[in-house]
Amino acid sequence: MRLLRGLVALTALISGFIHGAQAHSLDEVDAMLQGDEKYFQPIDKPAPDFNLHTADGRVMRMAELRGKVVVLHFIYTSCPDVCPLHAEKIAEVQAMVNATPMKDQVTFVTITTDPTRDTPDVMRDYGPAHGLDPVNWLSLTTTQGQPEDTTRKLAEAFGHKFTLTDDGYQMHGTVTHVIDKEGRWRANFHGLNFAPVSLVTLVNALTNNVERPHDEPEEGWLAKLKNLF
Repeated sequence: MRLLRGLVALTALISGFIHGAQAHSLDEVDAMLQGDEKYFQPIDKPAPDFNLHTADGRVMRMAELRGKVVVLHFIYTSCPDVCPLHAEKIAEVQAMVNATPMKDQVTFVTITTDPTRDTPDVMRDYGPAHGLDPVNWLSLTTTQGQPEDTTRKLAEAFGHKFTLTDDGYQMHGTVTHVIDKEGRWRANFHGLNFAPVSLVTLVNALTNNVERPHDEPEEGWLAKLKNLF
């Protein structure tokens, strides 16, 4: 019930912010998040490109996601610890986003770093098993003929490694990447302890193409929003 009440309140607050979002700059949003969310890292550069396959066999490049805000993370399905927790954290963010008018403007992307074992069928089932809604979620793996380490090298391009161990597992960090509608990599959220509403706040700004400066920034709205959860 607490989550449901929070989602209702979030919807109302985000809907209200949408109408005034053009008055805020990303610098202001970044500054608010940096002051309130210690796991947030602002970035502003082109997102690494890729050429991968969806679970249903479609070729997917970063350019295909233009026009959507992208929340992207890397996992491998046999990971025994943080990967399922990461997927569930993304699912929590997705539920918050999908309870608002942002739903059709955001795509959640899961990329496997173990394409040999993570077949399309395995990847297709992984998301819903951890709460991800297929309505705006994609799972990606390598295309036929690509090297087996293609997605691990892609993770490196996003700034973190998945290193194979002798027992078949992978040592890795946990990072959630946020990419804007133009394909620019805007932020990382590190680990699993970030507040989901912080990520939703940035996504909201990006869905509204926030860029212009604001003469009188509104104070306190992020803190009020976080107090709902």
